[in-house]
Amino acid sequence: MADKTSLKYAREGSRLQRVRKRRWPRRLLWTTAVLLILLVLAAGGSILWLRSATLAALPALDGDVQVAGLSAPVTVRRDAHGVPHIDAATQADLFMAQGYVTAQDRLWQMDTFRRNSEGKLAEILGRSLLKHDETQRVLQIPVAAQRIYEHLSAQDKSCVDSYARGVNLFLDSHKNSLPPEFRLLHYQPTPWTGVDTISVGLMMVQELDMHAVAKLGRSHIEAELRNPKLESDLYPVGSWRDHPPTGLEVDWDAPRPQPPATGNDDDDEDAPTKTQLEPFSGTPENVQALLVLLGLPACDGCAAGSNNWVVAGSHTASGKPLLANDMHLGFSVPGIWYMADLSAPGFHCAGVTLPGFPFIIAGHNEHVAWGFTALMADVQDLYVEKLDGKGNYQAADGSWKPLSVDHEVIHVRGGRDEAIDVVSTGHGPIVNPILTGESRTIALKWNLYDPALNAIPLYQMNTASNWTEFSAALEAWSWPAQNLVYSDDQGHIAYQAIGRVPLRPGGLMPVPVEDNTHEWQGYIPFEDMPRAVDPPSGFLATANSRVTTPQSPYPITLEWIDPYRVERIYKDLDGRDGLTPKDMLQVQTDIYSELDQEMGQRFAYAIDHTDGVDDRLRKAADLMRSWDGRLTTDSAAASIVTKARAELRQMILGPKLGKEISDYHWGESTFAEEEIVMHAMPDWLPPGYKNWDAALTDAVRKGMEDGKAPPDVTAWTYGSWHTIEVEHPLVQFLPFLEHIAGTGPQPMSGDVTTVKQIGRDVAPSQRFTMDWSNIDGSTENIMLGESGNPLSPYFRDQWNDWYNGSTFALPFTPGAVVAQTRHTLRLEP
Repeated sequence: MADKTSLKYAREGSRLQRVRKRRWPRRLLWTTAVLLILLVLAAGGSILWLRSATLAALPALDGDVQVAGLSAPVTVRRDAHGVPHIDAATQADLFMAQGYVTAQDRLWQMDTFRRNSEGKLAEILGRSLLKHDETQRVLQIPVAAQRIYEHLSAQDKSCVDSYARGVNLFLDSHKNSLPPEFRLLHYQPTPWTGVDTISVGLMMVQELDMHAVAKLGRSHIEAELRNPKLESDLYPVGSWRDHPPTGLEVDWDAPRPQPPATGNDDDDEDAPTKTQLEPFSGTPENVQALLVLLGLPACDGCAAGSNNWVVAGSHTASGKPLLANDMHLGFSVPGIWYMADLSAPGFHCAGVTLPGFPFIIAGHNEHVAWGFTALMADVQDLYVEKLDGKGNYQAADGSWKPLSVDHEVIHVRGGRDEAIDVVSTGHGPIVNPILTGESRTIALKWNLYDPALNAIPLYQMNTASNWTEFSAALEAWSWPAQNLVYSDDQGHIAYQAIGRVPLRPGGLMPVPVEDNTHEWQGYIPFEDMPRAVDPPSGFLATANSRVTTPQSPYPITLEWIDPYRVERIYKDLDGRDGLTPKDMLQVQTDIYSELDQEMGQRFAYAIDHTDGVDDRLRKAADLMRSWDGRLTTDSAAASIVTKARAELRQMILGPKLGKEISDYHWGESTFAEEEIVMHAMPDWLPPGYKNWDAALTDAVRKGMEDGKAPPDVTAWTYGSWHTIEVEHPLVQFLPFLEHIAGTGPQPMSGDVTTVKQIGRDVAPSQRFTMDWSNIDGSTENIMLGESGNPLSPYFRDQWNDWYNGSTFALPFTPGAVVAQTRHTLRLEP
């Protein structure tokens, strides 16, 4: 009986177990379905919330808005691209309205600009930005901004304060409809101040004048090579391809001069010989990582540079000057520039503005026009300091003086505050806290730290009516160091190098200074800076390469940018007549590279003269041999040459530099490559190859392998891998923004040696052409659009023009503005 009962229970248990097994998949399926539904609902709810928040943040473009503090109504007309044309009764009202309107479109960008500069990003984004914030505090950017604001002229301070009031009036009236980024990150912006405006300006100074990193890297390279000849090969100073903007006639039929044996020119005549330099010892900082930390371009050949040129009326179809400018900077969503047209009694100026800063940065008024490129002047030095361990440093005169200490506190979201002490000598802050593994005590001297330099003469430039007034304004320019081209309605053209460049009787130093003979002695006088006014050639151009000549009274830098862009500009335009604005745009978007075509020919020759090459390599040689040098997105030759050059760089540098290869960053590194290859320098032949032909052939083979070229190399189009992607800065924290605000990867023509400079980290940020024969036909466009709101029609409406190399006119005269008005907003007192 017991056995039967046991058997019954066993059978029942088995049945229940089978039932449970059958039910388990259904339960799992239902549970999964419910979870998926909940996830979909949550995602849908989040999307609806984000869309609602984004819609709520769209600014009012029409109607009347009460803005306390105005003395009279201000009219804001928006044209077809959403560009604000602001018309005010007084200049104070104008700059207040500029602050208000810019905040309408770019408030979150303005807030991140000031936080980026002031070292306050960790406060909203957490510990991952702590090192960045520490860097900004060590560099004393907030301290410099405070000093400069306090010493502004009464005129400039009034404009800056009016702008800040306009920003704050927008903030106060839109606390419940702020841009969605504020709501996503759950924080409120603090009131805008005049110091914030200066901080935004210093963001640009830091990007354009921070060249001391190259000196640190060079000290590492010098220690690794221990060979002055090889070091000279890697660090050329200027080149035979340069075209300084002297305005003298260029004889293109004259034979090309051979490059100097040392690769250097007049600018390093005063530089110390290598026997004077103490070798670096210690664990080096990775310079590439430091560039990233500083927000500087880190890709090979990349630099925050630009193109600008001006053509006299004697060479144009209209008989009036043409001026063109495209500034090459880092890119993100939204773009760095904000277009505007500002008008009030005594002030009418249009062009690009920097969100957070009043005035027009580059553009034109009723009488004058101007554009910028980076001068590359050396305005920083690194000094190896001696400390006594008792809070003192040894000054240049040998005496011991106390270190100064600034106490800084960095607020960190979701974590404890970080307190840091910024220690300084008489030269400047000791920067070791941002240099990993640096054994020497290094201080940074920078003209930004000079308490006597506080002028930002943009107002004076915006209101100048001729070269005399404009040049007087430029004399006060402190930083960043720039090349400026100029034209006016009277037919004059000019070039002027601006910025306070230190006088160094002991010579320019390419590495940290370890003696007391390289102290600064004032600055190069304005009248001794490179300049040209109404030159005989009727043409002036710069693109960050050398602007000095053997006749220049003072050296400016040891590090210029590669000469290929400016050389191409001269070949495109110099000596031509009947030029039009269309010709200016064609040059700005030129994607021909003489360097790449030349290298392609050399690679093809090498393959032809190397034994045992396969049919694929021979096909690659045929493509390169017949290539026109234009880096179009459908070009296979462009892919082959570009990838082969990347491999060749590693093959040449790797054996000699080893792990220090990432520390090699030099403005003319591409020209150094060209000289090494074209002169077949035996000292640089990669080991394991019997000659340069064999090495170059292998570079092509490796380039195709590592680049994953298809079996049919003719199908390996440049645009299939050479792309540009413009991302929102929050993508690394909120990846879904990539699909809402970014462009996605887009095939891109050109490279860093073409006039249309395209690199991983830099691209043309805008394109401007001033036509004095038709001021309303003058063109300006930025990379994306005026708005930072993805749901605005002006968020990315300029992208197609930028991407496809087209442009549009920016109306300026009252009649033209009214005719192109799409929206009208009245700001009422």
